[in-house]
Amino acid sequence: MKSLNRSIHLLEDSLLITLLVSMILLSSGQIILRNFFDIGFIWIDPLLRVLVLWTALIGATVASRENKHIRIDLISRLFSRRIHLFIQIFIGLFTSSVCTIIAWYGAQWVLQDYQQQLTGFSGLPSWILEVIIPLAFGLIAIRYLLHSLCWLGMFIRFDEGNNCAL
Repeated sequence: MKSLNRSIHLLEDSLLITLLVSMILLSSGQIILRNFFDIGFIWIDPLLRVLVLWTALIGATVASRENKHIRIDLISRLFSRRIHLFIQIFIGLFTSSVCTIIAWYGAQWVLQDYQQQLTGFSGLPSWILEVIIPLAFGLIAIRYLLHSLCWLGMFIRFDEGNNCAL
């Protein structure tokens, strides 16, 4: 299980780095081509939009590993560690539920586009461009479910630790 987990982390990190470098190179190249040579490739702009989506969602999966998503935390300091853990369990389960719903409907959308053989830019099948949505949200849902189970274990054992990294 740990080797599978490490492989997923490596894949996420590698994809994120590749996407970021690709976005930087493509956008820089497009700017140089347009400003200095008055030419450009029409497929780069829509590709960059897709790469932004993929980068954002892969970044979200990486953030979900250690529960490092941006959050508004106004009142957690007012509660004891035990009550805070209880709230974390609820928030983790809610997050997992919402991500599961998004993954489910995202998968239905991808399947529908696959069955209808819709194409995006440059003749690429739309489902290939969209498949990151159910994959990323499904992975985030699983991770927050596992986080919640870890927090539940900490709550039951009265454990004051904070290590539920996946």
